[in-house]
Amino acid sequence: MSPNAERKYRAATAFQRRLNPIMRRLPLQTVLETTGRTSGLPRRTPVGGKRVGDSFWLVSEFGERSQYVRNIKADPRVRVRIRGRWHPGTAHLLPDDDTAVRLRSLPVMNSAAVRAIGAGQLTVRVDLSG
Repeated sequence: MSPNAERKYRAATAFQRRLNPIMRRLPLQTVLETTGRTSGLPRRTPVGGKRVGDSFWLVSEFGERSQYVRNIKADPRVRVRIRGRWHPGTAHLLPDDDTAVRLRSLPVMNSAAVRAIGAGQLTVRVDLSG
């Protein structure tokens, strides 16, 4: 990772560490719940994305460096809270997906933030089962 990308990563994670506890409590905020790969505890991360049919799509701004992506690699069973309702599903990491194109199909504000902050983005598709 370049020095500039590393600075972005450190700044973003410090900011998110403070903002995420507030955001995940908002009833209409979309939240991704993974299982901690070490602790086994539920880990909830506010995300931006979009439901398309029986799938939920999002782009991780730091790809495989994101903690929730690491958790998905260890256990792809997740839940997504969309409009206040929890949906169980299975997450799939899509490294061959064109994140620039994908971001154009997702919510504008979140996509702009992912483009501005991110480095090494990664598309995630969650196949919803409930």
